Amino acid sequence: MIETTKDILKKIYPPRPLDSKKYDFGLLIVIGGSDFYSGSPALSSLAAFKSGVDMVRIIAPKRAADIIASFSPLLAAYPLEGKWLESKHVATLLSMTEAAKAVSHGKTAVLIGGGIGRTEETQEATLEYLSQVQVPVVIDADAIHAIGKNPGIISGRNFLITPHTYEFFVLTGKEIYQLPDDEKIKLVESEACRLKTTILLKGKTDVISNGKDTAIDKAGTPYMTGGGSGDTLAGICGALAARGINVFEAGQAGAYINGKAGEAAAAKLKDAMTAMDLIEAIPGIINI
Repeated sequence: MIETTKDILKKIYPPRPLDSKKYDFGLLIVIGGSDFYSGSPALSSLAAFKSGVDMVRIIAPKRAADIIASFSPLLAAYPLEGKWLESKHVATLLSMTEAAKAVSHGKTAVLIGGGIGRTEETQEATLEYLSQVQVPVVIDADAIHAIGKNPGIISGRNFLITPHTYEFFVLTGKEIYQLPDDEKIKLVESEACRLKTTILLKGKTDVISNGKDTAIDKAGTPYMTGGGSGDTLAGICGALAARGINVFEAGQAGAYINGKAGEAAAAKLKDAMTAMDLIEAIPGIINI
C-alpha cells in the first residue's frame, strides 16, 4: 500500500518542453449543473485550470450554463435546452466529447455529476452517455447515484469514481461510515476489484484503489467540510486525467493537492475558508 506524498508532484508536473502548444496539457469536459445548481461545475472547472489543464469546456442546462459563463472569462459553457440533462442531449454530449478528443489529439477527459440532479431522466441520460464514452471519466456526486442503479456499466472502463461514505454505500451497498480506516481500506480495495474500476473514497483519510494497487492520502483539514471541496477534488482529478495521467495516479495526486490546498487556505482563514479559497491555494501546492 502506498501513502501519497509530495513526491508524486514531481511525476505529475515535470518541466514543460519549450515547444509546448495548446492542448498538450489536456482538455477537460465538465458535464453538470441543473436549473437550481450551477456552482459545482464552475468550482470544478476553476480548480482544473489551477491544476494545469489547458482548457475546460462546460456542458450544462441553459440557466446553469449562462450563470457559469458569467463567473469568469475562462469558463466556456455550452447551454443545453431545458432545466436538466435529458436523453435527447446524449448525442450532443457524445459529439462534443469526440470533437474535444480530436482537437486535443486524445488529451481529453470528462468530469460528470456535480449539480446534475437525480431525476430519473437525468440518471438514464447519464448512464446512456457513460455506456458509450471512450475517454477517461471522473464520476462524482449525482452521477454516482446513477451508476449505483447499474454498476455493471463501469466494469473495466477507464473511470475514476469519487464517493464520500454515503455515495460509497449507494454505489456498493456497503455501509462503511463507522468502520476504522483499515477496514475501509480493505473494502474499497475489494469493491474496486469487484467492480473493475478505480475508486477514490473521500474522508479524513482518502483511500484510492483500482483493485490491484491501493494508496492512502492523509492531507486535509476539518475546515474542508464546507460545500465545494468535493467539487474542487473532482476538478483536479479531471484535469490530471485530461493531461494523460492514469486515473489511479490522478486520484492519488488529486487527493493530495486538494487536501494540501485546503490545509494552506485553512491556516489563514479557518472557519471562513471557502472552496474558492482552496482553489486559490492550489498553485502554492503544485509549484514546489
